[in-house]
Amino acid sequence: MKSLLFLVSSFLVVCFTNFSIALAIDLEQGQALFSQNCAACHLGGNNTIVPEKTLKIEALEANSKADIQAIVTQVTQGNGAMPAFGGRLSDDEIKDIAAYVLDQAKSNSW
Repeated sequence: MKSLLFLVSSFLVVCFTNFSIALAIDLEQGQALFSQNCAACHLGGNNTIVPEKTLKIEALEANSKADIQAIVTQVTQGNGAMPAFGGRLSDDEIKDIAAYVLDQAKSNSW
């Protein structure tokens, strides 16, 4: 019984440790992709084209964009002045960017 408990505990530790590492890698990848593809218009979480639509949490909430799926949809499909990146970036790359944007917004890091 102790062996089974040890085995299950070890498995859970490995799973959660790898998840944390994967999340950190995604945010780092998201930051790099954001710098390459988004920063020209959204440097520092701002918006050079439509200044009131920043990436700060208040603006994201006001525009119903304060969750990963809403950001993924915006980046993938584009809207208004924002071009679609669905054909240029993979789904995983767009999710990484969305995770980075939301992390920056929620932690007031812009």
